[in-house]
Amino acid sequence: MLTHLVVAHQTAESPQLTNRLKALAASNQGTSFVLLVPATSIDQVTPAVTASPRQMAGERAKAASSALQAAGVNVTRSVVGDEDPLVAIADEIGAHPGLYQGIVISTFPLGLSKWLRLDLPHQA
Repeated sequence: MLTHLVVAHQTAESPQLTNRLKALAASNQGTSFVLLVPATSIDQVTPAVTASPRQMAGERAKAASSALQAAGVNVTRSVVGDEDPLVAIADEIGAHPGLYQGIVISTFPLGLSKWLRLDLPHQA
């Protein structure tokens, strides 16, 4: 059985991510996923937000996990990580050595994505 770490925040409920995870699962029966939502602040995008970044990430993780499971994606758990996505990834992998066979990082498209500007996929 393969387990992939899925790192997402604002795109966690996107159809593109759902389709990608379903395709990964279809290529390897029994594949499971752990959803990691970094507690990244999105107040620059949504200034009216009053919840803390950790609270928002927790709500996003819960909603996305439920939506992915409803779509037939085997999400075994969801977790909120550090505000720095690279630290969140390192923490999760360090806490579960040898568990993950791959990482899926879900971002906005080039030009809109802060994570791509930070070169997160290559750093991870």
